[in-house]
Amino acid sequence: MAKLSKKLSKTDIRKRLSVPTRFLSSLPSFNGAHAVDFQAVDEGGKVWTFKCSIRRGRHPKPVLSKGWLAFVASKGLQAGDKIKFYKETNDAVTAHAYKVRAKRGIKIFGCVLGHAPITAPLINSNKVSPT
Repeated sequence: MAKLSKKLSKTDIRKRLSVPTRFLSSLPSFNGAHAVDFQAVDEGGKVWTFKCSIRRGRHPKPVLSKGWLAFVASKGLQAGDKIKFYKETNDAVTAHAYKVRAKRGIKIFGCVLGHAPITAPLINSNKVSPT
């Protein structure tokens, strides 16, 4: 099972996810193009479509753009949270070969002590509940 695991930076949550080049071999073939769409299913069963694009030339520097910011907003991701993409490598035919998981940093007194899975969409906390 190939995987991408990354601690998110401010750029990752505000613009695009920078993907390590070593994960490119786990993505669908670009077939000479500079971008490829792929789908990943989250822990709740929601299917997300992401676009991975690379630079033309010697250093591809892959990034996820399309679909990424919607995923970030849905999960309420912040800098310091973790993201993992898994590629299934079993022989069974599956509808979605990729899984995506997000984990929130657990902070106590400003120190990150670990990460907990984010399983539900972010609920708008700006709403005032009636008393």
